[in-house]
Amino acid sequence: MKHTYTITGMSCDGCRNHVEQTLKHVDGIKSARVDLKAHQAVLEMDHHVSIEQLQKAMAEDGGHYEILEDSGHDHHTYHHHGHPKPEKGKGTGVFYCPMHCEGDKTYDQPGDCPVCGMDLVEEVSRKSHKADTQYTCPMHPEVVKDEPGSCPICGMDLVPKEVDTSAENKTYRALIKKFWVAVVFTLPIFFIAMSEMIPDNPLYQVMPMKYWNWVQFGLSIPVVFYATWMFFERAYRSIVTWNLNMWTLIGIGSSAAWLFSVVGMLFPNVFPVQFKTEAGTVHVYFEAASVILTLVLLGQVLEARAHSKTNSAVKELLKLAPNKAVRIRNGEEEVVSVDDIQVGDLLRVKPGDKIPVDGLIEEGNSQIDESMITGEPIPVEKSVGDKVSSGTINGNQSFVMVAERVGSETLLSQIIDMVNSASRSRAPIQRLADKISGYFVPIVVVIAVLTFIAWAIFGPEPRYVYAFVNAIAVLIIACPCALGLATPMSVMVGVGKGAKEGVLIKNAEALETLNKIDVLVVDKTGTITEGRPAVEKVVSTDEQYSEEDILQVVASLNQQSEHPLAEATVRRAKEDGLSLSKPDKFQSETGKGVVGEVEGKAIAIGNDKLIMAVNSEIPIKVSKLVREEQQKGKTVSYVAIDGKVVGFFTISDPIKKTSHEAIRELKSRGIEVLMLTGDNAYTAQAIASELDLDFKAGMSPEDKQKVVKQLQSEGKKVAMAGDGINDSPALAQSEVGIAMGTGTDVAIESAGITLVKGDLKGILKAFQLSKNVMRNIRQNLFFALVYNTVGIPVAAGLLFPFFGVLLSPMLAAAAMSLSSVSVIGNSLRLR
Repeated sequence: MKHTYTITGMSCDGCRNHVEQTLKHVDGIKSARVDLKAHQAVLEMDHHVSIEQLQKAMAEDGGHYEILEDSGHDHHTYHHHGHPKPEKGKGTGVFYCPMHCEGDKTYDQPGDCPVCGMDLVEEVSRKSHKADTQYTCPMHPEVVKDEPGSCPICGMDLVPKEVDTSAENKTYRALIKKFWVAVVFTLPIFFIAMSEMIPDNPLYQVMPMKYWNWVQFGLSIPVVFYATWMFFERAYRSIVTWNLNMWTLIGIGSSAAWLFSVVGMLFPNVFPVQFKTEAGTVHVYFEAASVILTLVLLGQVLEARAHSKTNSAVKELLKLAPNKAVRIRNGEEEVVSVDDIQVGDLLRVKPGDKIPVDGLIEEGNSQIDESMITGEPIPVEKSVGDKVSSGTINGNQSFVMVAERVGSETLLSQIIDMVNSASRSRAPIQRLADKISGYFVPIVVVIAVLTFIAWAIFGPEPRYVYAFVNAIAVLIIACPCALGLATPMSVMVGVGKGAKEGVLIKNAEALETLNKIDVLVVDKTGTITEGRPAVEKVVSTDEQYSEEDILQVVASLNQQSEHPLAEATVRRAKEDGLSLSKPDKFQSETGKGVVGEVEGKAIAIGNDKLIMAVNSEIPIKVSKLVREEQQKGKTVSYVAIDGKVVGFFTISDPIKKTSHEAIRELKSRGIEVLMLTGDNAYTAQAIASELDLDFKAGMSPEDKQKVVKQLQSEGKKVAMAGDGINDSPALAQSEVGIAMGTGTDVAIESAGITLVKGDLKGILKAFQLSKNVMRNIRQNLFFALVYNTVGIPVAAGLLFPFFGVLLSPMLAAAAMSLSSVSVIGNSLRLR
C-alpha cells in the first residue's frame, strides 16, 4: 500500500536525501520517495506503519524534520526546520557555509559549520537590507528615524543613514574586538620571549627567567581562553564528530605548545636536559602559541572582511529596490511602503524615481534606465502597455503604472533569490577539492608525527626541541581551507558579476559546463528575431471579402488565442480601428492553426495542413502567391470561411540587431551554431542565409529534443537557447539550457542560465563569464595545492640539511592565515 505524507523542515536536496534514507530504514517501509518542491513523501509499505512510528524515527534522527499526515492543502508554506515561510516581500535570514560542506544546506542561526568549523555566512536578503536603512538629519546627526521625513529641529529633509546590522558585520565586529585583545596580550609575551636574543638581557636583571615565564603564562590566558577559545571549541567538535578540518590541526598544534609550556613550568624535572635552558628552566612556547592563535585570528578577520565583498553584487541589487512608492487611491496620491502595495494598485512614478514593483504602464510614457538589470547602458523608450521592472530608474517624465508583481514575485527579487541560490551551489570541479580534503587532515597529522620521529632520531641537539617545534609548524602551516574556498568563492563572485550584466546563473554546474560547449542550438522566434511579429499585409483572393473583412474575422477569432502571431493580428486590427466580434466557438490545433465560429461563419486560420484538415482546397494561384511570400522569409496563414479559402495574411518577425554580431563572434570562438524552428523551410532559409547559419525547419518540441539528443550521441556538448514553452524539452535535455528573460516562465524554469535582456549578445557574456570563472577556480586550486605541497615539507625541515633554514611555527601561522585570504582576494578579481 502507498501513503502520502507532508514533510516540513527540508530546504535542499541534501535534506530530501536524508529524509528519504531515514524513512527507508523504518521497519515495514518498502520504498520512500520524497519530493522537495511539494514537501511530500510517498511511502510504499509492506504492512501499515503508523504516523507515530514515522514521527519517532524522525525525532530519533535529530528532530530537524517533521512528518505529518497529508492534509491536501498547499505544502509550500514551510521553511527550514519547520519554521513558517516569511510573508511575500519580507526576505529571510539564512546562513550557509562558505565552503558548502553540506551542499546547498542552509541554517536558521549564525554559528560555525558543523563539518569544517568555519563561521557561517549570512545570505543577503531584502529583510536584512531593509533593517539597515535609517534616516538622519545632515545638520543634526543625533536625529535618527526609521522613516523618511523632516528634521524636527531644523526642518531639513532626512537622508538615509547606512547602519549595517547584518550577522556578517556583527561577526566581523566581534572578531576585530577579540583580535585587539589578543594583540594587546600577545605583544608583551613576544617581546619577553625575544629578549633572550639581547646580550645581557636587561629583563633578567629585574627578575629571573622563571618568573618571566609566569608572566608569559598569565598574559597568554586571555588570548587562549577568551580571544581564540572558539578555535579550540571547533577543534574539539571536529574530533568528536570526526569531521577533521583546519581547526583540528590548529587546535592540536597550538594546544600542544601551550600545554607543554604549562607542564614545563610547573614540573620542570620531568623533562630531559635537552628541553632546559642554562638557568635550569624548561623552554616555554607561550609566545609561539599566542602568536599562532593571534595570526590565525587575524586571518579570520581578513576573511570576514573579504567575505562581505564576495556578495557585494547582491547588496548592490538590494540597493536598487526602493522602500517607498506613491500610490493613487480615489484620485488622491499617498506615500506607502513597498510592502503595502497590492497587485492591481495604481502607482505614480515621478522623474528620477526608482520603479517600486513590476507592472505595466497605464498612462504616460518615459525612458527607463534598465542597465542595472540588463547590463545595457542605453535607456529604453516605454509607453502605455509596456512592462516595467522593479529597481529600474525612470527618466525625465512622470507616468502611472499598474502593479502586476509585488514582493518576492518581482523580477529583482527573483534575480536576488537566483543569485543567492546559485552562490550556494557546488560546481563539479569542487569534487576534486572535496576528495583531497577528505584525506588531507589525517595525512598532515601523520606527516607531523613522522617529522617528530625523524628529528628525534636524526636531528642535531637539542633534537627533541627541534622535533617538537617542527611538528607544530607542520600542523599549523597546512591549510585545507584554501582548498575548500577555491571553488565557492569564485562561483559566488562570478554569479554576482553575471547578475549585474543581466546573465542569471541557476547553479554552478551550468557555469562550469558552459565552458565545455561545442554546439549552440538556438530557437528562431524571440531568440534570433524580435519575437514580436507584425502583420505585414492582408491579401483577399475572393471578391466577396475585402482585406478589412478578412482582418476583422481573423482578429475576432484570434482574440481567444495567446499565440504571438494571433496577438499580432489583433494588434493590427485595433490599430486600424476595426470593431471585433466575440467568437462563438474556438479551438487551437497545435502546429496547424485555429478553427472556430464568428457571426455564424466557420473560420479556419493556419497552414496548408489545417486547410486540408477542414476539407478545403487551396487554389493553385493562391498557393503560388503564398510560396513567393514564404521564399522571402515571411510567415503566411491561409484564411478559409465556410470551407472556402478567401485569402491569406503575411507576418514577419525582424531579426534582432544584435544577432548578426553575436553569431559571428560565437563562430569565431569555434562554437557551432544551429537554428531549430517550428516555422516553414522558406522562412527559416531566408533567416539562415542572412546570418550564415545551419538550420532545421518545421520542428515540433519533440523534434528539437531529438536533435539535441542526436548531437549528444555524437559526443558533442550542447547548449540550447530558447524562450517559449515549445523550447522547454530541448532546454532540459541540453547540457546547458539558456532561457531568454523575455520568454515564458516554463522556459526559464527549464534553463540553467537566464538572460534578462533576452538577446544573443547575452550568450556571449555568459560564455565569457564561464571562461573567466573557470580560469579563476583553476588558479585558486593551483595556488592552494602548490601552497600546501611546498609549505608542509618546508615546515617539516626539508631545507635544513641544505640551507640550514627552519620555519618558525609563528611564520607558519602567518602563511596559513594569508593563504585563505589570498584565495578570496584572487576570486574578487572577477568583479
